[in-house]
Parts: sequence; C-alpha cells; structure tokens
Amino acid sequence: MYKVTPNPPHASSASSQNAKLQAAAQRAIHHYLPPDEDASPLHQPNTNLFTVTPNIDTETLLANAAENLESASQMAATLAFDLEEPHRAIVLGIQQLIELSALLVDRAQDQVAPALGTPVA
Repeated sequence: MYKVTPNPPHASSASSQNAKLQAAAQRAIHHYLPPDEDASPLHQPNTNLFTVTPNIDTETLLANAAENLESASQMAATLAFDLEEPHRAIVLGIQQLIELSALLVDRAQDQVAPALGTPVA
C-alpha cells in the first residue's frame, strides 16, 4: 500500500538541528557582543521598586541617610504637636527612634571620614 503523506521528520534530528542552531547563535552573540566583566547577569530578579547605585561611596550614603533621618524627625515633631494623647506619645516615640538612628549614622560618618583634627575614639 502506498502512503500519500510523507513521514514526519524524526524528533531526534530536529532537536539536534535546533541545538546546533542555538549553539551557533550563542557563539555569534559572544563573538560580536562579548560579555562585559562588570555587567550584572541578564536575568537578575529584582523585586525592589527602588535601588541604590552600587558604586556610591559610604560617606555619601551616610550623609544622605543622615539628611533623611533629620527630615523624618522634623515631620514627626510637627505631627506630634497636632495630635492628642495617646497618639502624640506614639509619634514622639517614633521621633526618638529616628533621633537615636541619626546618632548612630553620625557616629558612623565620623568613623568613615573623621573631621580634620578630631580624634576618633
């Protein structure tokens, strides 16, 4: 009996051709677009909405953190005087935590970049 339709291609030969094509494409990509040694992986999962640039020095990071804490402290102090007890006490407690964190950041700044003539303890 004669079959009108041709036999389907063997799956093994199709997959080997696909693998060869994939390998050739990868070689071409790496030849014309060599991977940058400083580049991050292409599929870097990041669920953060905001990120901090990785090459910023520690002193700059601490200075910005100190400014943010000062702003948060002023906002909490302003808000506290518009509230009645017990909410005022809660906001003043938050402000105290902010101030303590600011002291820690200031101390870290002193250790990273001490002022001229000021001894580091």
